[in-house]
Amino acid sequence: MFKDNAMFHLMLRKGDVGRYVLLPGDPGRCHKIASYFDSPRLVAENREFRTYTGTLLGEKVSVTSTGIGCPSTAIAVEELAALGADTFIRVGTAGGIQPDIYPGDVAIITAAIRDEGTTPQYMPVEFPAVADLDVVMALKEGAQRAGVRYHLGITHSKDSFYGEMQPQRMPVGQRLLERWQAWKMGGAICSEMECAAIFIICSILKKRASGVMLVADSPAVKQSPEGASGLGSALPDIDRAIRTAVEGVKVLIEQDRSQQN
Repeated sequence: MFKDNAMFHLMLRKGDVGRYVLLPGDPGRCHKIASYFDSPRLVAENREFRTYTGTLLGEKVSVTSTGIGCPSTAIAVEELAALGADTFIRVGTAGGIQPDIYPGDVAIITAAIRDEGTTPQYMPVEFPAVADLDVVMALKEGAQRAGVRYHLGITHSKDSFYGEMQPQRMPVGQRLLERWQAWKMGGAICSEMECAAIFIICSILKKRASGVMLVADSPAVKQSPEGASGLGSALPDIDRAIRTAVEGVKVLIEQDRSQQN
């Protein structure tokens, strides 16, 4: 796990990260997220993994990019947990599934469909990938503080982006379309590529996790009418998800402190 006294992939050392970690996929979003911290600094960068650490309400917090998909996300969570992180919040974008969810809305994740290949190497497929209730409720309050429209529900975690976006050209397209319809009928609210791994690993390691996703345009989401989400035809603003996550972390810090007193 270690190389030159640092974690092999993240290149982080003890003391580099706080107990609260936000997890975007894109390294390019780390600086944007860290700008919401007090006194943020870049502490490590290797491969797809970039980490900044700062403070919120005087508590050390971090942001680490995971890259795309469950395999690299699992590595990030494993190594961050080994360094003492215990609260993980996925922050990113997702494709919407339900017709009443518009581009620009925020999805707060309660559980994940394990439609990927990483978590079966941790737990049998019958075991659910479930978010931590305290983190979910903190993110709900965070969304209310941030003044954004939000939905609570289940996400679909997958391995193939184009399998979702262009299923008709895949040799197994009919199966993909049938399964998508099943996720929709079952009430899943969005689809992304990382939450299942985060939730399963955190369940095993006795850590806390949830996710907050900005719903972007997708074939499953009807177009937002002018003004419905304050967007018109503009690209959805990832700041909505970031603000929700940051406010949610503040809620957790306040709650955790009150329980210590």
